[in-house]
Amino acid sequence: MAITRTSKAWMREHINDPYVQLAKKEGWRSRAAFKLMEIDDKDRLLRRGEVVVDLGATPGGWSQVAVKRVGDGGLVLALDLLEMEPIHGVDFIQGDFREEDVLKKLEEKLGKRQVGLVMSDMAPNMSGVPMVDQARVMYLAELGLEFSKAHLKPDGAFLVKVFQGTDYENFLRSMREAFKTVVVRKPDASRDRSAELYLLGRVLR
Repeated sequence: MAITRTSKAWMREHINDPYVQLAKKEGWRSRAAFKLMEIDDKDRLLRRGEVVVDLGATPGGWSQVAVKRVGDGGLVLALDLLEMEPIHGVDFIQGDFREEDVLKKLEEKLGKRQVGLVMSDMAPNMSGVPMVDQARVMYLAELGLEFSKAHLKPDGAFLVKVFQGTDYENFLRSMREAFKTVVVRKPDASRDRSAELYLLGRVLR
């Protein structure tokens, strides 16, 4: 596949990104780790002993942060269609979380413990067409919301990446119908020009 001028510019920006450099220096698998750390510092989601499900976890930046913060008494379950290199303390399930056998594996690992936080930094393979990419991201967000409604404990929380655009208001409405409080977060590690935001819903209705 030919390398376009756009992809060259993205690669140059990526390499020079201070968060990319810091992630490499500190051993985080992706710059996304800093987004979760900033949100958690503000909202206190990753409490000691918490049970966390990380949807679309690969390469594992969010799972790394989660397992460190919930401690030995916590439980971090990571799911993804793609393979993920093992992370000490993280239980990884490869597969589609909409499929029954994958959900069964998840439930077996949970045992009788309830999920306190579902987090989703899922992103599709980007086409470069904004309307298409925005629709794909919002579809993944909707899947994450349905999963959360089915698996969260009553006072649990759902943190999800969304893109501003045509479907954003509808999804925000769905979040407000599902949770008592919904706030918007735009961490410093999110690039300014990016349309991505994070929605945090807390306490199921």
